[in-house]
Amino acid sequence: MHNSLIFINGLALSAGLIIAIGAQNAFLLNRALRCQHQYAIAWFCSIADASLICLGIFGMGSLVQAQPQLLFWITCGGAVFLLLYGALSFRSAAMQHTMTRDSGNSEYSLIKALTITASLSLLNPHVYLDTVVLLGGISTQYLGLEKIWFGAGAVSASFIWFFGLAWGAQWLMPLFKNPTAWRVLDGLIGLIMWVISASLIVHITAM
Repeated sequence: MHNSLIFINGLALSAGLIIAIGAQNAFLLNRALRCQHQYAIAWFCSIADASLICLGIFGMGSLVQAQPQLLFWITCGGAVFLLLYGALSFRSAAMQHTMTRDSGNSEYSLIKALTITASLSLLNPHVYLDTVVLLGGISTQYLGLEKIWFGAGAVSASFIWFFGLAWGAQWLMPLFKNPTAWRVLDGLIGLIMWVISASLIVHITAM
């Protein structure tokens, strides 16, 4: 197979996994709409995904599959964290002073924003299953330079998506001049976090 087709295959597969509305994307969109550290968050999400993709492609996928206890504890931590973060989002939706972009109570320091991003990125077992296990497993069909092209495509999808989301949020700014839009956004983010948490709890009970 031609290297460009392998690159596109990696790009398309990775894009299909990360574009779904998940915890990372919801948090990045929330911060981007508030113009708070969105590009730093995009960098972190992209580098974290790229690192996990590379680990999966170059042999770590089998290690994760062989350590079910590791995935169990990651799943437990992720479920608890998402429940708590979802509750905070619902509280934010209910509070009048958090409904405007310039609200002081909605401000996050860079350290806090990156800490939450790290938790959303690394305490979600789906991230490991998608990047390390799934993409790592698919990459086994390629050898040598082909594997590198596949990985490059998969990594590119992460950077394109997260920076595109951080930059593209500006087009939604007119909509979010309405305080009700902030209330709806926070409520949806809370719902997303709780749905993902529920899916993790179901996954835990099935382990």
